[in-house]
Amino acid sequence: MRHQLLLRYVDTVARVGSIRKAAESLAITSTALNRRILALEEDLGVQVFERLPGGVRLSAAGEVLIQHVRAQLADMERVRSQIADLRGERRGHVTIAASQALMPFFLPEQINLYRKAHPGVTFGVLRRDRSAAEQAIIDMSADLALVFEPERLIDLQVLHQVRQPVHVLMRPGHPLAALAVVRLRDCLRYPLALPNDQTGIRFLLERAVQHTSLRLQPVVEADSFEFLRCHALAENIVAFQIPIGLPVASDTDTLVTRPIDVRDVPHGILYLGQLRGRTLPVAVARFGQQIIDTLVSRYGEE
Repeated sequence: MRHQLLLRYVDTVARVGSIRKAAESLAITSTALNRRILALEEDLGVQVFERLPGGVRLSAAGEVLIQHVRAQLADMERVRSQIADLRGERRGHVTIAASQALMPFFLPEQINLYRKAHPGVTFGVLRRDRSAAEQAIIDMSADLALVFEPERLIDLQVLHQVRQPVHVLMRPGHPLAALAVVRLRDCLRYPLALPNDQTGIRFLLERAVQHTSLRLQPVVEADSFEFLRCHALAENIVAFQIPIGLPVASDTDTLVTRPIDVRDVPHGILYLGQLRGRTLPVAVARFGQQIIDTLVSRYGEE
């Protein structure tokens, strides 16, 4: 277990990019932590971290080492989880990287549901869109990824996928609220609030206008869907979201949502995945199955 402790030290320093900040989170002195890192570097015969004026970063050798470190930590977590299951307990830690559409409603609901049955399980949630979510799986900073329109899918083993149409959001009194299904060209007649180009929704909208005379010209652009949703209500402006990013029972006095015609913007795909070939800890695997069951019940099989 001392070996595991050293691995955790290295992982924490790599994540925060600072020995001092890592020491604070690990509840040891920065001098003691630095000694452990220096001793490791001496044993390996290479520099694991490059010392910079504002902190540290992994060297080329450190990039190789960190993959081993995280694989070892993940494997030990899997063993701990299996041993706890043999005792009739359910313990463990689940880290999930998710597109921000999952943050306001879906993930809090799912984590609450799981922890009611298994209060010994802890969670880490990382807001990661598209390529960043996939990278979190590759570098093992996350066990699961729930991501809308990922970029590559090369290293992602897909556990489940569901279609998600793009919806337009507006105040109840907005002219578009009278329509059952909205055409994209109609949306573009009004001021737009758009997410940045790191998001799956922006990717789908940009692709939809790529070979047309239509143009996306946002008056407000942000990296927060929650801000965009609130601003749409504040200014009577048009914003966008996917169904899983909306409350299950929408308050029609404050928010109206309408799907955009699929002829204009095709459905995007929401993927639940893990690192290809990795054996997940019991708690992670069962939380993943809970998510799959919920997606199937709400959106059907893909």
